[in-house]
Amino acid sequence: MNLPVFQHLATSQNILIAGAGGGFDVFAGLPLYFWLRDQGKTVHLANWSFASLAHCEEKPLSQLAVVRGNTYGSSEYFPEKYLAQWLESQGDRTPVHAIEPGGVKPVLRAYEWMAERLGFDTLILIDGGTDILMRGDECGLGTPQEDIASLAAAHESKGGLRKLVICLGLGVDTHHGVCHAHFLENAAAIAADGGHLGTWSLLWEMPEARLYVEVVKFVHQRMPARPSIVNTSIVNAVKGRFGDVHATERTRGSRLFINPLMSQYWAFDLEAVASRNRYLARLLTTDTYHEVTSRIANYHRQQKHRPWTEIPI
Repeated sequence: MNLPVFQHLATSQNILIAGAGGGFDVFAGLPLYFWLRDQGKTVHLANWSFASLAHCEEKPLSQLAVVRGNTYGSSEYFPEKYLAQWLESQGDRTPVHAIEPGGVKPVLRAYEWMAERLGFDTLILIDGGTDILMRGDECGLGTPQEDIASLAAAHESKGGLRKLVICLGLGVDTHHGVCHAHFLENAAAIAADGGHLGTWSLLWEMPEARLYVEVVKFVHQRMPARPSIVNTSIVNAVKGRFGDVHATERTRGSRLFINPLMSQYWAFDLEAVASRNRYLARLLTTDTYHEVTSRIANYHRQQKHRPWTEIPI
């Protein structure tokens, strides 16, 4: 009954957990971070960032900043800085490597710099939500620019002996037009190829889950106007909340469906996910975020879309 994802991680010694999408995706990987650190592993953190990184003191590349608790930046929105502050308050000096939005080429340079400097043997690309599995012909792709640019860069990077995609927050992408029947269909296709590595629940009784909830609360208190809808929803699911539960004013006026599926991790082989994305190769030569957005939109317009399907349960 040992899940393949944990068999892979058992032999990993130096791991990078990287948030695939914008803002708070790396936070969805924090329970894994805490657990792996307790196993004696070396674990690093990175995140596609929406914070202003222009004036950060440590910028080894134009698109990459090393963020610490005292890094200069906006007090209103800088989740990576506040995450680093919380870690430092626990005696953990691990910085967060923040990647500026861009095309696949500059994001790839950031991953290759981290691979050379950090020497990780395993890369975990973490998605808060599940739209990273949208292959391109779905009726809705969610917000694919960041996720798929990160997926393409991780796929192309020479760093890491093994690469994983792990999602947390099934259902939170509904408000971005994602049909979760399509997610399940795509996950089944990856499973048929041997690329699904396991699904398991994040439970309130787990110490890693409680630390995750504590970090999210800490950061939200310092950014009260910009809390994470995704992580707030996951936290509510971990706590056993159900239905139209709102913990932030940002979701007022919408209908939520908080439920136990939101607190489940889904793990996949990264190469299996990348190979099933139908437009990933079109993004490899992009330099800018605008190019990524334009090429995805042009591809999606040309496709015959799978119709929206309700899950019959």
